[in-house]
Formats: sequence, C-alpha cells, structure tokens
Amino acid sequence: MNNVINNFSETFGELTNLQKILVLIILAVVAFSTSTSLSYSIFNKLAPSVRNGGADFKAVLPGPTAAFEEDPNEPRTEGCPLDGELHTKKAKEFWEKRRPLAVMIENHTEARPQSGLTAADIIYEAVAEGGITRFMALFYCNLSDVQVGPVRSARTYYLDWLSEYDALYAHVGGANTPGPADALGQIIRYGIKDLNQFSIGFPVFWRDYQRLGHPVATEHTMYSTTAKLWEVGAKRGWVATDSANIRWDKNFAPWKFKEDKGGGTTSKITVNFWESQPNYQVEWNYDAATNSYKRKNGEDHIDLNNKQQLTAKNIVVQFMRESNANDGYPGNVHLLYKTTGQGRVLIFQDGNVIEGRWIKNSRTARTKYVDEDGKEIEFNRGQIWIQTVPEGSKVNY
Repeated sequence: MNNVINNFSETFGELTNLQKILVLIILAVVAFSTSTSLSYSIFNKLAPSVRNGGADFKAVLPGPTAAFEEDPNEPRTEGCPLDGELHTKKAKEFWEKRRPLAVMIENHTEARPQSGLTAADIIYEAVAEGGITRFMALFYCNLSDVQVGPVRSARTYYLDWLSEYDALYAHVGGANTPGPADALGQIIRYGIKDLNQFSIGFPVFWRDYQRLGHPVATEHTMYSTTAKLWEVGAKRGWVATDSANIRWDKNFAPWKFKEDKGGGTTSKITVNFWESQPNYQVEWNYDAATNSYKRKNGEDHIDLNNKQQLTAKNIVVQFMRESNANDGYPGNVHLLYKTTGQGRVLIFQDGNVIEGRWIKNSRTARTKYVDEDGKEIEFNRGQIWIQTVPEGSKVNY
C-alpha cells in the first residue's frame, strides 16, 4: 500500500499544473459518485418503510423506557406537593430523590396533538408570540417515563413561574435578543438548571418527522422523555439536593388541597388569549361524573401518547399586563407579562367559579391565589392548568 502511495506521489509531482487540476477533478467526481451510490442504496432500503408510515424507521428512534409503576393494592396516602394527587409511600420515596422537571411544549395548530400533557402535574399556558400559546408542563410525581413534545424554545415569563420550583428546564433554544425578553441570558443570570437541547443533543433529544403519520415542519418534531431528561440532570448534579446539600423544596410552599365537592352548574368555560387568533381559544367542558374539565381547541384536544382528551381538575385563569419587549427583534414579537405583584384571577373547580386575586411578590416567590376576602383558595387534588391571559381578555362561563 505504501509503494502505491509513493508511486502515485512521484507521478503526480511530475505532472503540469493543468494536469494536476484535471486529476483532482476526476478523483472528486469518482468520490462523489461512490458516496451518492452508497447513500442511495441505504435510502432505497429505508424508503419502503417510510412510504408505509415510517413504522420501521420509527423503530430505530429513541423512546420511553420501563419505569416504576405503583402497586394498585397499596394505599395511597402521600400527597404530591405539586398537585395534591395521592400516591403510595413507595412512590413518594421515588420522587423525593429528584426535583421537578419543566418542559416547554408548543401548541401551534400544526403540532397538535402533543405528547405527554396528560401526565403533567401542573401546566402553564401563555402566548409565546403572535397569539400562539405555548405550554410549560411540570412533571414530578408521575413515575412513568413519559415521551414529551414537540419541545420548543424558552420565553422570559415562563422563567418567573419556573423559579418557584427550582426545577430542571428542558427547551430548544430561546429568545436571546439583548433586552428584557432575553430568556437565554436570564437562564444564565438566574442560575436555572438548564437542559437546553443545543447542549445535549441525540439521543436525549431527537426529531420524529413522522410523529403525526405525515411529514411536519422541522420545528414541530423535537422529542425527549422525562426519564432521559432527569438522567441528564442527575449527571450534572441536579438531583433533589444541590451541591450544598440543600433540598429543592426547602423554601417551597405547596398550595392547599381539599377533597372534591362537585355539583356546580358552570358547565362551559371559554378562554380567549388574543381574539385575533381564534385557533387558540380554549373551551373547557365540565364533566360532573369525574368532577373535571375536558379541553377543546375547536375539537377535542388529545394527548398523542394515549389518545386521551386533556382534562384538568382545576382551571386557573390569571390576568396579567401584556406588553411588547421593544427589543429590536423583527416584528417586535417578543412579549412580556407582569408576573409579579397582583391581579385578577378566576379559578374553576367543582363546576363553580371563584373570583379572587393572584399574588407573587418576586420572581422566586410562590404565587398565591386568594378569594375576595383574602383567604387562600384550596385546590382539588389533580392536574392544575394555569392560563395567563392579557388584562381585558374575554372569559365566558
């Protein structure tokens, strides 16, 4: 082999400059043709499975793994600190080893149905830009490995709510224009336990272009699972306690919880974010049989993982002042919400509505919800859905 290389080098060195250029061009064409032939051969083998719904191709993608399952015969006596749901003592031992995980999940009409929302303890919803809402789903007490997505980018006001939990934060990039909406800069300044896809990559994050059974735009394809994200957090030292051996919940104040009452007559709730964007108007319908609310976005809003309609035991609609960031970003689309201070809130539970106020004294302070007499409102045990709408938005019930 060495003789061949030496002979080629000697021969090549004796050529004129024009001859050398011609030889290099011929070698480049041969290399390109070989790589193209190899790529075509590989794609040709995959193509039938992609044309048939991509079943074989999807089989090689990462996905959820087996996880702890609660024994249905064990008594459920331990309340989840996030949503009050009752679990077994073994489950509590499991979740107490980690900290909450927040995942940004988009809500563009072309991205529905999403994966993983039925498994979250708390979901925050607000407009990301242009009247299109986005979710921040908090996971803690669900012990299954949940596939989540499509994962999208960070926004500044979600960081204010996230800071109440000192949670891991999974997202794909984020607003980074210098100014008040610079979410990526704030993540660094605030010391957020960041799980940005840009710094992690495959196989913790992956893209599934056939997630809906048909091709979708790239921005609607990013996936991960809760177990993979918690694993990365643990490798970075972000478990239940920090490097100073202080637990994440040392200063965490859980909301108060009560038993279901039911029997109310408020059967339908309509929440508008931006009236100019009717595709993001949310309708909640009260189901007396389960004492919960079923979500619709024009049609039943489904979780792709289990084909179940999204439901919540408590609906919180908090009104906050919305403004543009005026940070020079094209179209001035970056938004701000006044997340601290206090404002009007409507809380729906048991088929009834409670009018009151939200109070949040600082970025890291726990949001409190009180009635018109100043008494803290108790939630039903189960998923809590918190929707932030601009002041003056229409909420019909």
